[in-house]
Amino acid sequence: MLASLIRRNKPRSEMSFLEHLDDLRISLIRVMAVFAVGMVGALIFYDKVPAFLSMPLEWAKHPETSPLHMVLGSAEPGLAALGELKEFTFIGVWSVLMYAAFGVGIALASPVFLYEVVRFVGPALSDREKRGLIPFCVAALILFLAGAALAFVWLTPMSVQIWHHFATGLKMEVIWQASDYYGFVIMMSLLTGLTFQFPLALIILMWLELVRPSTLLRSWRGMLFGILIVVAVITPIGEPISLGVLTGILFGFYLIAVSIGSVIVRRKRTARGDKPNPEDDDIDDDDDNDRDDDDDRTSSYDRPSTPISPAASTVTAKPKSTPPPAEGDLSSLD
Repeated sequence: MLASLIRRNKPRSEMSFLEHLDDLRISLIRVMAVFAVGMVGALIFYDKVPAFLSMPLEWAKHPETSPLHMVLGSAEPGLAALGELKEFTFIGVWSVLMYAAFGVGIALASPVFLYEVVRFVGPALSDREKRGLIPFCVAALILFLAGAALAFVWLTPMSVQIWHHFATGLKMEVIWQASDYYGFVIMMSLLTGLTFQFPLALIILMWLELVRPSTLLRSWRGMLFGILIVVAVITPIGEPISLGVLTGILFGFYLIAVSIGSVIVRRKRTARGDKPNPEDDDIDDDDDNDRDDDDDRTSSYDRPSTPISPAASTVTAKPKSTPPPAEGDLSSLD
């Protein structure tokens, strides 16, 4: 069992269907094992991970220490004087530990997950597709880390500052509960990192030819509105600065994905022997339909008229009426 978890017994091209299912099970076990190792390590060093997750709060209280201090601005006096995070229940303390362990487990298991995906679908791809799969997975990992880092460094401190600003305006004293804060940091980073994966999903759809690049480009208004809605759901405050910046970044990713997908589709169709642009297929179909209509119209003009039989062409003449016999004429009696 341990040997099968570490290496495969035979190449994937020689496996049966049940062996493929067993190999999928082994891949899932590997990912979950790395995830469990990350969680156990975070629980062992339980005093280190919360200190790392508290950095966005420190950047919100002291923006001059932040890598993006130029966009955070200055903190209010009440926020700068905010003390340590507080927790009021034992379950809340356990929640803080689990949030920290979950974040570390996801961070360690994500590269292993990408590797297992590449290893599982690799034999079904051509050599050219295999060469393009490795940079694709590297790009997925980089985009995920970029999104998580953006949420960790900028979105979370800005949200804390805006929350405290509203609380001050409402004459409210905010007591920051540790479990709520750590859960917010973890989920904010994960959701933003996953949102940054959407251009890769668009490229996959175009590569599978389930959607055309021209169709996506014509639907840019609906895509822009959808991106705005998703960003408003992800950012808890929804203030104009974060909405505008995140929407602009994701819409730029959308345009880049359409451009890359157009190149990929064009090369794929050229290698297959089709016309480079998928829109040409519709033009050919329209030409064929017009040609069929013209042929039908021409055939209807050139079709010889049906011959009429002599019996049908003759018109039955009505018998002529004879004048009545004259009075005294006896010839009608014959």
